[in-house]
Amino acid sequence: MKTETGSQGTLANMAEPSRQSVDPAKAVMLTDLLFTQAERLGNKPFLHGRGGDGKEAWGTITWAEAADQVLRLAAGLAGLGIRPGDRVGIVSENRPQWLIADHAIMAAGAISVPAYTTNTEDDHHHVLADSGASAVIVSTAALARKLMPGAARADRCRHIITMEPVAVDQNLGFELHLWDDLLAREPARPHAGARGDTACIIYTSGTGGVPKGVMLSHGAILANCQGIQHLFRDSVLKDEVFLSCLPLSHSYEHTAGQFFPISIGAEIYYAAGTDTLAGDMSQARPTIMTAVPRLYEVFKSRVTLGLKHASPARRSLFQRTLEIGRKRLDAPGTLTLWERLFDVFLERLVRHKVRARFGGRLKFMVSGGAALNPDIGMFFLSLGINILQGYGLTETAPVISCNPPDKIKIATVGPPCAGVECRIAGDGEILVRGESVMKGYWNRPEATLEAVRDGWLHTGDIGEFDADGYLRITDRKKDIIVNSGGDNISPQRVEGFLTLEPEISQAMVFGDKRAHLVAVIVPEAAAEGEEKAARELVAAAMERVNAALAPIERVRRFILADQPFTVENGQMTPTLKVRRHILMGVYGERLEALYRA
Repeated sequence: MKTETGSQGTLANMAEPSRQSVDPAKAVMLTDLLFTQAERLGNKPFLHGRGGDGKEAWGTITWAEAADQVLRLAAGLAGLGIRPGDRVGIVSENRPQWLIADHAIMAAGAISVPAYTTNTEDDHHHVLADSGASAVIVSTAALARKLMPGAARADRCRHIITMEPVAVDQNLGFELHLWDDLLAREPARPHAGARGDTACIIYTSGTGGVPKGVMLSHGAILANCQGIQHLFRDSVLKDEVFLSCLPLSHSYEHTAGQFFPISIGAEIYYAAGTDTLAGDMSQARPTIMTAVPRLYEVFKSRVTLGLKHASPARRSLFQRTLEIGRKRLDAPGTLTLWERLFDVFLERLVRHKVRARFGGRLKFMVSGGAALNPDIGMFFLSLGINILQGYGLTETAPVISCNPPDKIKIATVGPPCAGVECRIAGDGEILVRGESVMKGYWNRPEATLEAVRDGWLHTGDIGEFDADGYLRITDRKKDIIVNSGGDNISPQRVEGFLTLEPEISQAMVFGDKRAHLVAVIVPEAAAEGEEKAARELVAAAMERVNAALAPIERVRRFILADQPFTVENGQMTPTLKVRRHILMGVYGERLEALYRA
């Protein structure tokens, strides 16, 4: 296949792991990371969690306690007949027991199958039946009630382990077991497998249809951890604190928010949910976090909303902080003497207070899961919050590339991580090769052969490398709009500009094989209310955006959405990406009508 350019992450000159780090290259199983760290760190605090409402006091589990619970639960699973290679589901919100369940399944030699807590009965049935899961671990009674009907329809699912008691009125064809009862077993010896064994089957979030099960080996995720450690090789990684807020059932948080923190001996706090995130940040005081672009957009909205009630002087100082910060980032060394002195003043008066809202100790916030609008990234960088945009797929365990802390180019997703080969095909598609690439799609050999050809994973993303070897994602191959004139248009680019406007919360543009673009718009709260007034506010915002776009990118007409795009109504994935095919099912006829009006 013709290629235009390529880049390869290198492990050459890899720095020695820090005192608390485990070298993932020397591990065989993912469980090796935890057991090695437990021997080193013993009774030091490791996992912190609290009740689902986020109002309870934090409970703490030490490294030694976590390792002991993993081995006890592994023994309990083996006692139920779970054997190496069997699949075991996990349905739970983020909490310490999620990590313990995941490791216990692997310590028993089985394969973990995470599922989203937002799954419907049919979703649960698909994941459990497709994976052939023998058992499933579920946290709360509420989640169990949604899970059980789907599990009952999955022929091979014989056991459900619940973290809290659940009442069942009828025999649904499986056995119920209490988590605490399985923990009462004597600890088992961990399964001794191979680095190439399947560790987990993670189902894609279904942005374009039925989720597929991605088989990831222990080695794939270990290679990812090694690449991330190399990314931070020039940083002091010691006594780090992670705040986990994205679903652990997603490969991004599964690796970056679980296995990587373990590999460097970090503590992990589990946020109760996005509603409690601000309070959780102030209490956990994380040093590293991972999030998706939508959360950064929400953070920015909260910061700017607070400014509306500030004095003119404070608003002026804040704006000046953004201006000087951006100038310092865009053109280092061009600040005047006065600007450098004033920047020191702004650092103490403005940036320090902004960082305090995020706990005050943040070294990095990593953005992934979707494209981050560069203006959003620059907003936080100007305020002294380091955002490192990265890129990856479930099929690559997941990290492919990321910006290094010492040279951030926020309009890119950074260079490929160590151990990852990346090249651009003749049609612009990004191809990836390395140990982190999946073993294949579960029960889908044809789809596997289509995705991985000659050892190269075809990502479906379009991109290019800059002169420094940094990767820039321009669009999804299947999402590109080709208008009636044959021009290629990036919907994500247009949507990014639209949602920067304070009157527009969310947007989806449409226009394939059409003369111009139209859109579905969710107004911001300030623009909601009487429809005529909302339309006028959105129209004014649209006019401002269109003035800065090329003629083929301009949105000529729009409709207002009936409701926001959410996970609950199925219009967004659990990682807050728009499900275009779902939205087209809801709004397709009305969008088509805009061309006839």
